[in-house]
Amino acid sequence: MIDRTTLIRRTRAALLGAAWMPALAFAAAPQDAPAPAVASAPAPATAATAARPFAPPAESAIPADEFGKTVKLGEQIFLHTPEFAGKYVGNKLTCASCHLDAGRRPDSSPMWAAYLLYPAYRSKNGHVNTFAERLQGCFRYSMNGKAPPAGDPILVALETYSYWLAKGAPVGTKLPGQGFLKLPPPAQKADYARGAAVYTQHCALCHGADGQGQSSGGKAVFPALWGARSFNWGAGMGDIRNAAGFIKANMPLGLGGTLTDQEAWDVATFMDSHERPQDPRFTGSVKDTRAKFHDSPDSMYGLNVNGRVLGAP
Repeated sequence: MIDRTTLIRRTRAALLGAAWMPALAFAAAPQDAPAPAVASAPAPATAATAARPFAPPAESAIPADEFGKTVKLGEQIFLHTPEFAGKYVGNKLTCASCHLDAGRRPDSSPMWAAYLLYPAYRSKNGHVNTFAERLQGCFRYSMNGKAPPAGDPILVALETYSYWLAKGAPVGTKLPGQGFLKLPPPAQKADYARGAAVYTQHCALCHGADGQGQSSGGKAVFPALWGARSFNWGAGMGDIRNAAGFIKANMPLGLGGTLTDQEAWDVATFMDSHERPQDPRFTGSVKDTRAKFHDSPDSMYGLNVNGRVLGAP
């Protein structure tokens, strides 16, 4: 029987090796030709997966016409965001860093479920958002970059890809697997020290002891979880509830569902208790910014951790 550490090492080695494939394709292909997608590991079987009444169309079903070209471009932007949308990206993360299996995996905020729920009111910005505006927010916060303007080919391609993934699903319906897994409150208050131990045992092998991830050929294979190369304080993964649900369902990679709920809460708290790029909504005052945008027990922004106020300039 293969133990957990061996499996993680083999998964990491396979992904690091696969990371060279798109790099070689970029070198050999014209600049405007999409690179081939890196093969994704199958999603772990979860209760949400088993109950899911909808499956997105297979990649092989993308039509061989002009519409299909835009779908395929959207898929490549999704998988290789810095290469295809570099002027709007401020780190090495890709859309698929959080939306796993090219936006297909349940409980990792899959695009087939998200697309169906817009337009929708969002308390984050206080108005009804279109799906395109929701995508713009991902660039601004998770990518620590800037939002592509409305109608930009980048947005059009990503929206087209998401529409295609959702093809055949019921509109306006919250499907099983939508968003991130919703965990019950932890039995014990989430703890930084316990989270550090979980991180060392289960996460550091891929994401590094320093949380800076792993790269191959200049491309991030495992994303940075904190620091200058990670998502900023405005990103959804900076909310401990979201991070805990994502981690429980999906991490360690290929072993989703193996951590306890408590371990997921603890390691999410540890991850989100590190410094990262400033929230672009920063008012000039950490206290004021927390009151306006992070007034939640699930945000560490503005709190003192290990002698430092997180988010302080």
